[in-house]
Amino acid sequence: MGDDTPQTAGGDSGNDVAGGDPTASLPDALLATRSAAPREQLSASNTALLDGLLDGDQRALARVLTKIEDRTAGARDLLAALYTHAGTTPVLGVTGSPGAGKSTLVDKLTDYYREHGETVGVLAVDPASPYTGGSVLGDRIRMGSTAGDEGVFVRSMSARGRLGGLSMATTDAVTAFEAFGMDRIIIETVGAGQNEVDIVETADTVAVVVQPGSGDDVQLLKAGILEIGDIFVVNKADMDEAAQTVADLEAMVHGSKPTGSVAGHHTADIGPGAHGSDDSETPSESGTDDDEAPTSWTPTVVETIATTGEGVEEFADAVAAHTTHLNGSAGATSRRHQRAAATLQRLLRSDLSAISERLLEANGGLDTVAAAVAERDVDPYTLVDRLVAPLDAAVASDPTDDDATGDGPEADTNGDNNSSS
Repeated sequence: MGDDTPQTAGGDSGNDVAGGDPTASLPDALLATRSAAPREQLSASNTALLDGLLDGDQRALARVLTKIEDRTAGARDLLAALYTHAGTTPVLGVTGSPGAGKSTLVDKLTDYYREHGETVGVLAVDPASPYTGGSVLGDRIRMGSTAGDEGVFVRSMSARGRLGGLSMATTDAVTAFEAFGMDRIIIETVGAGQNEVDIVETADTVAVVVQPGSGDDVQLLKAGILEIGDIFVVNKADMDEAAQTVADLEAMVHGSKPTGSVAGHHTADIGPGAHGSDDSETPSESGTDDDEAPTSWTPTVVETIATTGEGVEEFADAVAAHTTHLNGSAGATSRRHQRAAATLQRLLRSDLSAISERLLEANGGLDTVAAAVAERDVDPYTLVDRLVAPLDAAVASDPTDDDATGDGPEADTNGDNNSSS
């Protein structure tokens, strides 16, 4: 019974639970405490920022993003209020190795959308120093053509040590852009090679930018980058090696089409629990490509020369085609579920990290505890078990359960949640 919960939250299998309501198994306490009017929790200054952002004031948007990055007091309440106004703006993630021309390509793509009357929010994520946490934030320099355009908002953000190229602040900034009313949101990631996986949890469409002759074609043979790309952009297509790179990508893309019960990023079944799910029997039983066509997406390979803008329209068309594909299948819903699951996990990790710091401080501080482990006064495993024991006890007990029988944590968690529905 316990294995069904993650699938309900993120996959299409949740439609079969409790008559089609994927939230039916949630404890009432999780939903009952939601504020009917989140703005009532805001300070006067944050209320003014919220109103300014919703009115289209870019200065208010900039200040909100700063609060999000700095995690200042009241930032989470502000985000809760923004969430009620956020829509479903298409989010494009652009990733790839450094030097592939991602920033220039994003700049030209932004120009293209502006020519078609769409507003664009760009989040350019730069690598952070592992020592100071600082970042060069140089992507805005390479996106200068839209400077002064009121329909474009470019924000450089630090990855803050995230190997996947995104931080919690980036995900929250997407919420702010959605509430602001942007027609398009583009995220350019750090570009650290095989680690560009976080973008899958945030973007609706992922474009992997490849530079010919740089060895990227060999790297793409490895699992990871090939699986996350919905579109592959061979930039600097005027180079001699471009044709071979395109041919290699086409061969790999068509050779990676999911078969049987294996669901990948390119299919509609991308939520948690979709991979290897027992519910994915229909494709394997059919055994035909025609049956898989409505739910699978074959990545597109596009050639561009970002410096001149050549191929940008074809790139935009490929993005639009993938958006149409998602909207015509279960993919759009699955992506929203996936993004929600990723946001919850990041928030929990952030809060639990803060709790662990308080636990250490309450027990003498990290240096003191580390000294005891270094001197072999205690082993780290037993020490951590003792530190988290109160938390384990709190999770094991169900304070909302009036009919607890004391049969143990497993009985409280599985039995009562299912019987309450």
